[in-house]
Amino acid sequence: MHMSDSQTIAADRETVWAALLDPEVLKDCVPGCQEMAGSPQEGFEAVVVQKVGPVKATFKGAVTLEDMNQPDSLTISGEGKGGAAGFAKGGAKVRLEEVEGGTELHYDVDAKVGGKLAQLGSRVIDGFAKKMADQFFTNFKDRVEGPQEPAEDQVAAAEDGADEPKKKGWLGKLVGS
Repeated sequence: MHMSDSQTIAADRETVWAALLDPEVLKDCVPGCQEMAGSPQEGFEAVVVQKVGPVKATFKGAVTLEDMNQPDSLTISGEGKGGAAGFAKGGAKVRLEEVEGGTELHYDVDAKVGGKLAQLGSRVIDGFAKKMADQFFTNFKDRVEGPQEPAEDQVAAAEDGADEPKKKGWLGKLVGS
């Protein structure tokens, strides 16, 4: 399975680069990560609990960082074993590019699974892998950017006592009332 995407992060490239190498940041960003230890030089060891379709497994694995070209690009490779559930392995080529307002993080991900997981079928696995990658990079963006201040117009509306627009259910939207 292969996929590519990008995220714009409101932080300078050096900050994004440092976050990619920080085990605490990575632990917070990997969905289902229970433990993360190690260093960028020696690699990381992780324990991740995930449910893929009907199969729930605890994956224990290793993550290595290669081809590090600070602060432009790196390759993240990992392999995890989930006992009877099977294994997952893959990697992501990550490229950082300075853009107006922050850093554009581009990623190309390749992933493979085996064992019981492979029996679930490519549609289930591909959907799960895309969801995991999207969730990781969204979590990463949120973690690097930190808590967001409310926009000035939202603060002014709250101070003026303006009510939020009434939300309509699907039936209300359908009949337009």
